[in-house]
Amino acid sequence: MADLILRGGRIVDPANARDEVADIAFSGGKVAAVGVDLGRDGAEIVDVRGLIVAPGLIDLHTHVYWGGTSLGVDAGEVARNSGTTTFVDAGSSGPGNFHGFRRHVIEPSPLRILPFLNVSFPGIFAFSPSVMVGEAADLRLIDPRECVRVINANRDLIVGVKVRVGRNAGGASGVAPLDIALEVAEEVGLPVMAHLDNPPPSRLEVLSRLRRGDILTHCFRPFPNAPVQPDGLVREEVQEARRRGVVFDIGHGSGSFGFRTAERMLEAGFLPDAISSPDAISSDVHTLSINGPAYDQLVTMGKFLALGLDLAAVIGASSAAPAAALGRADLGRLSVGAVGDASVLELIEREVEYRDVLGEIRRGRQQLAARGLVIGGHWWHPR
Repeated sequence: MADLILRGGRIVDPANARDEVADIAFSGGKVAAVGVDLGRDGAEIVDVRGLIVAPGLIDLHTHVYWGGTSLGVDAGEVARNSGTTTFVDAGSSGPGNFHGFRRHVIEPSPLRILPFLNVSFPGIFAFSPSVMVGEAADLRLIDPRECVRVINANRDLIVGVKVRVGRNAGGASGVAPLDIALEVAEEVGLPVMAHLDNPPPSRLEVLSRLRRGDILTHCFRPFPNAPVQPDGLVREEVQEARRRGVVFDIGHGSGSFGFRTAERMLEAGFLPDAISSPDAISSDVHTLSINGPAYDQLVTMGKFLALGLDLAAVIGASSAAPAAALGRADLGRLSVGAVGDASVLELIEREVEYRDVLGEIRRGRQQLAARGLVIGGHWWHPR
């Protein structure tokens, strides 16, 4: 007996190569059936004709430690506009404050929050318009044993180790925080997500260290440390990292996505979709990006529609691809028996203007809007 049936939507499920109008039923928190004219059997029925039913969207780079860090936003409020059912928190908390993140934000949330633990003890503790202090600038704040201890005590939640390097986040510490994060990750058997802002270190120093399954976020950033050369060719260290199995994550944010970089990367075959790679589209939503230029996951996806990717590609890069990067075969797909998460979206045909972090504009003809979520098999509608 089903608990919920979504009736008559266009199911776009790239992981299963499905794009068709059908019903989908949920029971016991899981996907129970996909088909035409599924029986009612006392289930709640939601008419989604004319709308898209996608696997629950996974935003691989967010900051949702609301109230505990200066950059945190409220996942529940963001979800209403972004259609996101799983928020991957990219290192907002470190070993010193993860317990508060878990108890006060993650456990009470109806949404799934999967955290990367910041290698720095206090996490991202000073990130605001008026105060900006990189948590990796002082190596005294990095204790690998504390990282391992907290990860081992929270194996049910923590999905990896986050480190931010570059002049803004790491000051004069160079590539040392990444080396420590990699040692921690190797000890606990989890991936690293590496942020890189302005040099030093260089992209070559960072990419040459990353292993198969590690994640380079902000991968389409503009100059400096851009992945493309002035002539538009993709740098050799970037191509080599991808051949080695490094995952590339968009991580738009307030300073890390440029249209010119994206266009050159797409021309070179760096397509963030679930078919060619586990590379992911993500928003890096936080207090300095939520009101632009990133806004949320759907706006970020819309920018890739404007750049020429098709609907299935952007949905796959926001569902199956991040699920693969996390090693979660139960997420990011609408297979029978998978986790019962779905995003109900409307594809609006209209002229829309998109901006990158440099203020450059691209115009598109399609916009995605959230019209409801299914979380754990239950309907959760935006206000």
